[in-house]
Amino acid sequence: MHRDMEAVCLEICKTIRGKREIIEKLLMALLADGHILLDDVPGVGKTTLAVSLCRAAGLAFQRVQCTPDLLPSDLTGFSMYDRNSGDFIYRPGVLSGANLVLCDEINRASSRTQSALLEAMEERQVTVDGTTYPLKQPFTVIATQNSVGMAGTQPLPYAQLDRFLVCLSLGYPDYAAQMDMLRDRQQVNPLDLVSPRLDEGKILRLQQDVRSVHSGDRILDYITRLTLASREHPQVEVGISPRGALYLERMARAHAFMEGRDYTTGGDVQAVLEDTWAHRLVTKSGAASREVLRDLIKRVENPDRRKL
Repeated sequence: MHRDMEAVCLEICKTIRGKREIIEKLLMALLADGHILLDDVPGVGKTTLAVSLCRAAGLAFQRVQCTPDLLPSDLTGFSMYDRNSGDFIYRPGVLSGANLVLCDEINRASSRTQSALLEAMEERQVTVDGTTYPLKQPFTVIATQNSVGMAGTQPLPYAQLDRFLVCLSLGYPDYAAQMDMLRDRQQVNPLDLVSPRLDEGKILRLQQDVRSVHSGDRILDYITRLTLASREHPQVEVGISPRGALYLERMARAHAFMEGRDYTTGGDVQAVLEDTWAHRLVTKSGAASREVLRDLIKRVENPDRRKL
């Protein structure tokens, strides 16, 4: 792994035990300049993971707890009349001034508030009263949602799900990780032990390095064939969008970079396929999206196996 990412990963591992693979994918998404959805049951460490990432990467952080009464202006900011100047003055919201914004339990916010994130996630800017304000760079949204206890929630619409680069699930820790977790918290909070290993300038340079990773036509052809196959699969109702294909290529480059290469392979594509596409696939008759994606990998020829 890239030495800077290894240092960040080791810091996060102080708080999240036994989940190195998920942590590495989280770092890939950050390097690919994408947004992350953490979807899992309550209490497995989704919020702790996001806070640990922010501290280890040395990024400016904002957290908002999503509730039904959260307003769009709480996120984007609003204009307030100033009696002294006689003008309206912009008051920034949660999204401004932060490199990483944690939207905790995003499915508990209203649809109107959820949609306030769309411009920020896509264009890295917010517009209030006709004036556009750029956001801090780099800018990443990490949203969490629980897969149980859905009463009173507003599920994210497909168009917004499609804007998340990856959807990750931590899952329960195994025996050893659970024991370590209990020991670690006897005297101290492990979050207090996390030290910054990067800063926003370094992150921006690393993101540029990832953009420089080369994807040849063989890999672009592979991604295209996978995309088309997803739309034609008998168990799929809505296949992968062009945005999904672009995001898969970005994640594949990030995976190659983490592996120390300046070019992508079919193996890079396969390694990130499920986490990049599972939340985008709408299946028929309750078919599991990850099972369908594994079937696509079997059906579509990997260019790594072709003779040069």
